[in-house]
Amino acid sequence: MMKIRLENENDYLEVEELVRNSFWNIYRPGAFEHLIVHNLRDDESFIADLAYVIEKDEKIIGHINYSMGLIDYGDEKIEAVVLGPVAVEENHQNQGYGSKLIKYTLKKAEDMGIPFVLVIGDENYYQRFGFKSASEYNLWLEGTDIGDECPFFMIKIFDKSSLIKHKGIFHNPDVFDVSAEDAEEFDRKFEFKEKLVLEGQLE
Repeated sequence: MMKIRLENENDYLEVEELVRNSFWNIYRPGAFEHLIVHNLRDDESFIADLAYVIEKDEKIIGHINYSMGLIDYGDEKIEAVVLGPVAVEENHQNQGYGSKLIKYTLKKAEDMGIPFVLVIGDENYYQRFGFKSASEYNLWLEGTDIGDECPFFMIKIFDKSSLIKHKGIFHNPDVFDVSAEDAEEFDRKFEFKEKLVLEGQLE
């Protein structure tokens, strides 16, 4: 039996292990994402009402977070919701569970009156949920070249009237910036896993 529900304190360690295993050696040797999830819960940017898990047979197999970043328009700054991290347990990937979590929580976000949601990820994956390149709306991700389209930085709009026409730069919440040293220290809480340098990693 499958169930989607809000995360609670009893889930924290299980969720962190799930996130760690899902991201291990994907973007870098080891992973940072489980530390980000851990730190987010005590951060002012965290949106607790959108932190959901998906259970199957009373075991958590998926998790999703949303948080509040900032768009800098030069003359003003506005808060903006960003999706992620989202993780699905390795043996349940590519079976639609991640899609269920994303669709369910995007509907929750819309019902909460959130005007749009940003995401940084695979454009081929997120297009199926109605995300479009944010550059189409003059929004750019901090650190990317505004002269080029940034296809992996995307937006799903619920209320077009909320968008400002001139150029904006999106900044992730500061809590997303973790050091290798902090990740190494946090990893000591978990069972040892070998860090590997693999082709296709970002760093």
